[in-house]
Amino acid sequence: MSGQTRPGEAIVIAGGGIAGLSLALALKQALGAAFAVIVADPAFAREARPDTRAYAVAAAAQAMLASLGIWERIADGAQAMTEMVVSDSRSGDAIRPVFLTFDGEVEPGQPFAHMVGSGALIEALTAACRAAGVALRGEGVTRFDSGDAGVGVVLAGGETLRARLLVAADGARSRLREQAGIGWVGWDYGQSGLVATIGHERPHGGRAVEHFLPSGPFAILPLSDGGRLGHRSSMVWTERSENVPALLSLDEEGMLAEIERRFGLELGEIALESPVSAHPLGFGVARRFVGERLALLGDAAHLIHPIAGQGLNLGLKDVAALAEVIVDAARLGLDPGTADVLEGYERARRFDTVAMGAVTDGLNRLFSNDATPLRLARDLGLGLVDRLPGLKRFFIREAAGVAGAPPRLLRGEAL
Repeated sequence: MSGQTRPGEAIVIAGGGIAGLSLALALKQALGAAFAVIVADPAFAREARPDTRAYAVAAAAQAMLASLGIWERIADGAQAMTEMVVSDSRSGDAIRPVFLTFDGEVEPGQPFAHMVGSGALIEALTAACRAAGVALRGEGVTRFDSGDAGVGVVLAGGETLRARLLVAADGARSRLREQAGIGWVGWDYGQSGLVATIGHERPHGGRAVEHFLPSGPFAILPLSDGGRLGHRSSMVWTERSENVPALLSLDEEGMLAEIERRFGLELGEIALESPVSAHPLGFGVARRFVGERLALLGDAAHLIHPIAGQGLNLGLKDVAALAEVIVDAARLGLDPGTADVLEGYERARRFDTVAMGAVTDGLNRLFSNDATPLRLARDLGLGLVDRLPGLKRFFIREAAGVAGAPPRLLRGEAL
């Protein structure tokens, strides 16, 4: 067949999002010419569409991006989170009492997270992959056949690539996961995340705010300065899905009025700096993270509620763990696509993923509820946590991804 490579010379990654590109770059930098690293995604053949989403990149993920040479490319546009504030109220409440605050530093001078634009991050990763020699193919993977000697990966145009390993980074509705017969446990929350960039006239000071409202959390996340009013924040508004069509049908003035009811007046006049987009929210986790010569990465392996801003960071933890087991095996002369190697990846990631999924699911169910007794109980709990510095520090270190013994890349070390 045309375009074939010999088994043992290639690793194919299906999906050119942040996780897939980060893995490709990490593998190519570590393995050099010993392996071809190929990323297949139809998006590479299309003109890039504007992406106004932003992510909270935790301290450990930042260390990994720095070790890959990416952070220096995006640092100027990143905004450090210096403080996190949690309130619990109804959208019409004139006063929103603060029940919990977090200092935004893991260590002095080290913020626990930075807000980074999705478009800037993908652009930097794509350029770095090209410069490193990663092959970016503008076709999707349609099917694959695994065997003892390798895996045949069929692209949409009919070409078959021979590889040692296929990585499915093709999203929560992964067709490759389904083809491998790997089950998925999940549910829809009946909620959607409304996302937009909001301009405001007063500086945010690096403060992130999470208002827990009856329909779900409303997050205001600081972005680097700019826009019509001089300052910007990212809005992540969780709303019941049944209400979303009517909200999206509003004109700009009507939408701004609805946002202002939830955003508050603390940052002064507000303006829309981007269109409001809606994203259905759900929970899901694959029953296995690996199959025969197949590894699931990022949303193909797990999907969580954005209530804690950990979705991207979970995917980058996957990248660090999978890259480490692949590189270590390859340097020992072992086949990186065998079950023994891939099971090491699954052991490293499954417990952490399920635990984070359970936490975010529980938080969403607890706070997306307007029952008065429950509100009183959770507000009491938030107040108690606020008075326990040791417990708050534990939560910050967990959110930053620096607790325990993370993989080398998450410690900022080269593979």
